Amino acid sequence: MTKQNPTLADVARLAGVSQMTASRALNGRPGVSRETRDEITRIASDIGYVVNRTAQKLSGGRNGIIGIITPTLDTQFSSELILGAGRAARAGGCEVLVYTLSDDDRRTHHDVMGLMRQFSDGLLAILPRESLCLDSLASANLPVVVIDQRGTLNRFPSVSVDNYGGAQLAVDHLAELGHRRIAYLGGDELIEGVRDRQRGYHDALIRHGLPHDPELVVTGDLSQITAFEVASGLLAMPEPPTAIFTANDQSAFGVIAAVREAGLRVPNDISVIGFDDIPMAEQFHPALTTVRQPFQQMASSAVNTLLSQIAGFDAASQRITFPAELVVRDSTGPAPLELRRAVPAQAPRKSRMQRNGL
Repeated sequence: MTKQNPTLADVARLAGVSQMTASRALNGRPGVSRETRDEITRIASDIGYVVNRTAQKLSGGRNGIIGIITPTLDTQFSSELILGAGRAARAGGCEVLVYTLSDDDRRTHHDVMGLMRQFSDGLLAILPRESLCLDSLASANLPVVVIDQRGTLNRFPSVSVDNYGGAQLAVDHLAELGHRRIAYLGGDELIEGVRDRQRGYHDALIRHGLPHDPELVVTGDLSQITAFEVASGLLAMPEPPTAIFTANDQSAFGVIAAVREAGLRVPNDISVIGFDDIPMAEQFHPALTTVRQPFQQMASSAVNTLLSQIAGFDAASQRITFPAELVVRDSTGPAPLELRRAVPAQAPRKSRMQRNGL
């Protein structure tokens, strides 16, 4: 359901409950079962409903500003979440301030948290890594919701996608197309979501009875340039993969460029599948098959949870995990009958990427 201004009545109708029950669930009040509360929260996020009564409370002595902390602004992942959070916050009567915060300078943590306490009513933290920023967040004395991180963050409500299940969807799709040698280009193993995707890849191979070759698993820098270098090395192997699954779409673009450089075709010779479904994935040629993260729904859910906390209510759910979705486009196809050999290529730079088995 899409509607310009979804209402509480819409949420209640879709959930099959009364408006009073929907309100109690979204406000974190007792009297609603955990299962019902989670379902109502999911529906509210799906249709983009933001708890406007929170914004009314914010007008009484609050700033009406949500702070967003992210280690970088140069990834499409962070950009999509920030855009989604901004839309959801404005729908709830708030504005956002975005801060970049890394682990490099602890003095910066102190300065940024001082600004946050002064100007923001609560914080959204986009922290894929297990970061030193967590200690600073805990000391901020502000409501906090974390996006794309769980693990040690049980002290904060969190919103994420099912990275493990999403990776399994990717491998399932490739296995059903007849691929047996499926490579995986992962990312920084300090990122929880990346580790979950690698586990999903590994377990799906086992479930399909496919070989797990450590030489086909590469982790490290997820940049498009490095993915090109690594894919060139994979394609020059004596027995190259017929499919490559990457932990994000940007890496997949680099892989496709390497396939072309080697004189091969996507998907005729090599299938490529990404993860995220950033806007460029559909516009790329060939259009990229990928695993979709519901960025807008995740951002809306995080904003709803944060606004409820700012208004003095408990989070409806401490951990919200959205299902991933396989989006099949033009970059995947049946495994070739014969493995073609790529032209010799430069080996990947070991200093930036390293081969890993599980």
